Order: sequence, then C-alpha cells, then structure tokens
Amino acid sequence: MSRVVSWLKESAYTVPLSPACKMCAKGSKLVVLITGLCPAKCFYCPLSFEKGGKDRIFADEWELDSEKDTKKLIREAEYIDASGAGITGGDPLVVWKRTKRYISLLKKTFGEDFHIHLYTSGLKNVSHIDELVSAGLDEIRFHPMPEHWGEIEKSPIISSIKSSLKSGVDVAFEIPAIPHMEKDIFSLFRWADDNGLCWVNLNELEYSERNCDALSLRSYVVKSDISAAVKGSQETALKVLGMAAGEKFSVGVHYCSSSFKDGIQLRNRIKRRANNVAREHEIISDDGTLIKGVIYSKKESLQKLCLSLKKEFKINSDHLFVNKKKNRVEVGIWVLEKIAPALKKSGLECYMIEEYPTADALEVERAPMPI
Repeated sequence: MSRVVSWLKESAYTVPLSPACKMCAKGSKLVVLITGLCPAKCFYCPLSFEKGGKDRIFADEWELDSEKDTKKLIREAEYIDASGAGITGGDPLVVWKRTKRYISLLKKTFGEDFHIHLYTSGLKNVSHIDELVSAGLDEIRFHPMPEHWGEIEKSPIISSIKSSLKSGVDVAFEIPAIPHMEKDIFSLFRWADDNGLCWVNLNELEYSERNCDALSLRSYVVKSDISAAVKGSQETALKVLGMAAGEKFSVGVHYCSSSFKDGIQLRNRIKRRANNVAREHEIISDDGTLIKGVIYSKKESLQKLCLSLKKEFKINSDHLFVNKKKNRVEVGIWVLEKIAPALKKSGLECYMIEEYPTADALEVERAPMPI
C-alpha cells in the first residue's frame, strides 16, 4: 500500500514524484509558453485571452520578439538559475520544429542534466515525438479529454501514448481534478499503472478570465472569496489520491493545489530572479518583490532630473536609476524617505513602489511619499 505524502500548500502525492515537480517547488523550472495555438478545445483552459489561440512565445513573463529571439530565452533561464524547463502552450506539438529547436538549444546551453518536460493534447504532429525525444526531451505529459478518462483505450491519442512509452521518455498524464469525476479519474490511474506510465498529475481546477463563463455555465463556483479555485476540486483530488494509495500502484500521483502554484512555485521563482536582477537601489522583500522609490517630473527630462538629484542631495549614483520604459527616476527608498518632502514642494511626484522582479515588472503596491 502506498502512502499519501502531505506536501507544500495543501498539495500531496504518492511516490514516485516527477523531477519536474520537485524543481517547480524550488522555483527552478523555466516556463516556456511556446505557442498559444492548440487543437483541443478544453472548456476549462485557463490561458489568457492575450495568449490563448495566438502564436506568441514567452519565457516566464518575458515575451520573445520572434522564434529566433532565443537570447531572452537563455537569459531568463540564467536569471532564475533554472535547472530545467517546462514547455507548454497551447500545444507545443503544433509548432514541433520550434519546440525541437528550443529543446536542443537548452540542452546544448545548460547540459544534459537540464530537465525538460512538455505538455500536449496529443492531437497533432504526434509522429514527431521521437524527434523531440532525440533532441533531449525528458518527460511528456499527455492531456486526454475528460470524456475519455474512463475509457482511455477509446481515446484518439491512445496510439501516441503507447508509442511514446516505447521511446524511452518518461510518460505521464496531467489533468484537472474536475469535481465528481472520481470514478473516471481513478480509471485513468489504473490504466496508467497497468501500462507503465511514470505518474499522473492532478491540478486543482481554477477560474480564469477566459474560462469563467464556461465554468459558471456548468454550475461551478469558487471555493472561497480569496481563491480562484473551483469548489470541490480539491476534495475530488484528495479522494482519488487516497484511493490510489490503497492500491499497490507503481505509478505516482501528484495533486498540485492552486495555492502551491502561487505560494510556492511562483514565489520561489521570483525570489530566484530577484537575487539576480535587483539593482543597488532596490530592496528584495521576503516574498521576492522589489521595493524602491520613484520620482516623476512633468517639467524636466529624466536625465536632467537625475543630475539635479545627484548634485543637490549628494546621492550615490548606484542608488539612482533612469527607467525610460516607465518614464521615471528610481531611487533607494531609504533615500526618498529623506528627500521626499523637499521634492514634493518642488512639484515632483514621489512614491514607494513594490513590484515583481519579472520581465513585465507587475506593480503590487504604490504609496505616495512622504507618508
């Protein structure tokens, strides 16, 4: 009998656990959205309107200018000290040549131990899976449609799954824990165990801007006022996880909670990035966000403002930064706390800013200075 291991932020698993999941917990998996295109039409797809159905490429939050813009891909991996990459979409097999190129590049740059897994619906270009494995793919996670979970042998992707099992790559299923589908999910577990899959990953079902109407039409609701997770999804996942533990399964089952993704995976990844990208004027918070002072001027250029600040207040150059993209001068918050009253009298706008250290620099909080 297996044992259910309670893990981080309400997640849980039975052994074995995928190396990719262990890396995600450390924040060391680079997330490569290689395209938003996908042949499947999953009603619960959480991908945003800006990405879903569009052929765009992102390395974490950093959008690549084109398929050939691989410098950002490598730099982002370096910024988070990545030990591996998860290639997702959309469906990476839609652009299998691009996927193969990126796998080869990442392996060549970071070595054979750099673990690469990808997700696929298995509905298109499956004849090229062997080429991806030859390029260095370590793990493939198939996403069968819910109507086939109870009878996977009738799925249109069954031949692709069986073919992949012969290729030497680690094969897994990854599906959402849809409430009240315990019987079908457990049937998928049993088939996976009988046929030599390595593991099955269950994700907590979540609301997003793109799937909210489809979920609401099916009478799903959020489980609390502070969560986007669907009520009943976690209960379903833990129930079937317990059922799996009661069998002598060799296949590992992992339940990945919504809070794990936000509170562990994302948090640890941004902390890793912050340690590599933070400038001298930025303070790294316990959550990995960057705290800084910012100054806006409507009268003079950013360069002139920066020079006048240095001259008038004797500010160290390392504690000032001209952010042309956001049209502001940034300064150490400990410096701004001292000079903000004088700057405000001069008509300058001063704020304390907290933002993510990610490429999109998402702002978390803004407070006027002086307080």
